Amino acid sequence: MAVFVVKDLLKRRENVKRMLLSASSLLMIAALALVGCTSGGSEKIAVMNPAITNTMVDRVPLAPRLDSLEGKTVYMVDINWGGPEAAYSVFEEMQVWFSKNMPSVKTVLKRKRGSYSADDPELWKEISEKGNAAIIGISG
Repeated sequence: MAVFVVKDLLKRRENVKRMLLSASSLLMIAALALVGCTSGGSEKIAVMNPAITNTMVDRVPLAPRLDSLEGKTVYMVDINWGGPEAAYSVFEEMQVWFSKNMPSVKTVLKRKRGSYSADDPELWKEISEKGNAAIIGISG
């Protein structure tokens, strides 16, 4: 119950902040407009819009789905979130499962170089050249 009350209070506080910012922006614009009117209206006033513009990133389409994994090579890539030993064993268990349940599927277990947010162009090139599918992410 206390968690919901705290969340509700935080939401109300954010709403009040937004209203105050909106009200203060409107008051500032009105004051500037009055200054322009009282000065004979010959001066131009530049007003900055405080609104955030959301620019969408370029979208890249998803790769087409495979009809089957039979006879394919699947890369399993740990992205190193949480460190090199955080949950690597989950990918190892997945590899064991594939060998028992889908023996025609070749699995390649890799760790991405660097931190989870760093790029690893060599690994991506290897996957695109030698693999048919990839499971990339955080295991565990």
